[in-house]
Amino acid sequence: MKYVIIGNSAAGIACVEGIRQIDKKGSITLVTHEACHTYSRPLISYLVQGKLNTKKMMYRNESFYKDNDVDFISGVSAEKIEVDKKTVSLSNGKDLAYDKLLVATGSSAFVPPIEGLDEVNSKTTFMSLADAEKLQSLLEPGKKVIILGAGLIGLKCAEALLGKNYKPKIIDLAPRVLASILDEAGAAMMQKHFEDKGAEFLLSKSISRVEATKGKKSSYLAILNDETKLDFDVLVLAAGVRPNTSLLSGIAEIGRGIAVNTKSESTSPGIYAAGDCTETMDISSGQRKIMALLPNAYMQGECAGVNMAGGDMIFDRAIPMNAIGFMGLHIVSAGSYSGEVYESNKNGTYKKLFFSDNKLNGFIFIGDIDKAGIYTSLIREGTALDTIDFNLICEKPGLMAFTKEVRAEKLGAGKGGQSGRKIN
Repeated sequence: MKYVIIGNSAAGIACVEGIRQIDKKGSITLVTHEACHTYSRPLISYLVQGKLNTKKMMYRNESFYKDNDVDFISGVSAEKIEVDKKTVSLSNGKDLAYDKLLVATGSSAFVPPIEGLDEVNSKTTFMSLADAEKLQSLLEPGKKVIILGAGLIGLKCAEALLGKNYKPKIIDLAPRVLASILDEAGAAMMQKHFEDKGAEFLLSKSISRVEATKGKKSSYLAILNDETKLDFDVLVLAAGVRPNTSLLSGIAEIGRGIAVNTKSESTSPGIYAAGDCTETMDISSGQRKIMALLPNAYMQGECAGVNMAGGDMIFDRAIPMNAIGFMGLHIVSAGSYSGEVYESNKNGTYKKLFFSDNKLNGFIFIGDIDKAGIYTSLIREGTALDTIDFNLICEKPGLMAFTKEVRAEKLGAGKGGQSGRKIN
């Protein structure tokens, strides 16, 4: 059996591990456009800040490809899939034959149309190791930095810059920071946390054009949509991402992302997809969504690998979820924000639960994130709230809120709480 995997991040690596659970001898070829070993993308801000080096960013040990008998092709892009021939054409002119194929191409930074942007030499996106290394090369003492985007990527970049004593100005068209995962109260709390460290936010604004300056301390001038003018030397583009779906255009069903079923199969036979390039069913809302989250990507990739190798596994418990920290202040959010609300905002911590129809739909925690996994489990498993002490869960999460039988099951479950489930 010939397996080809396009992509070297969480989904691609998990696919290797999934295949090797079932098939120890089939040939695996993994192709990536990046010229490096697999690494954990969420750690690139710590590289910029100087808290770790590239070796400590590795997602798997140095011998991973050898240990799993993987033909690792790096620095090469997959350019075309020939379904009839069952081949993948590469940018180096070679073709790879496959029996089963995984597309785990991730996503790319969205760069908004800005007049004069092409003339800015000192700019970068912030999604990859190469981006982080480029930003490092652009930073010099006294440089003024603008970050376009106050989402997760933009704020992780801001955290890195603040840790290096830069005071970035952060611009976003949304009226609040982290608009995709926080409500107004939570966003205000996080914004103040950054402002107290020296960041400046310009919200409900965008950059209309940029101009080079001559004979001034800063290299460029950004003109915003309200004609505000900002001097800067370095521009970080963190205005959002777009799934990389073009390889399967005209081959498989694509909405916002590549459509896959609970076995990570695309609509084209023999071709699987996983990770940030796909859209899957969000069980907390009942809607198909792109859920660009590392845990989802891993479980989806493992599911694909097991099924590609002839096993039987499903991934049917996907929910939007974020667990992230910024300069000591941590956020965990999950699910959908609909229904009735329980809210607590005191002592520097924030908790908000959303529930309806006898089930928990979603939550937001800032500060105290202890035992957030209990709430995530309630959402994933669709636990009926009348079978637990929900009032106790709201105030003091713990297994004591569950029945004796459920406590015994959870304590003895081992891996039973995972979202990828093998079918015997």
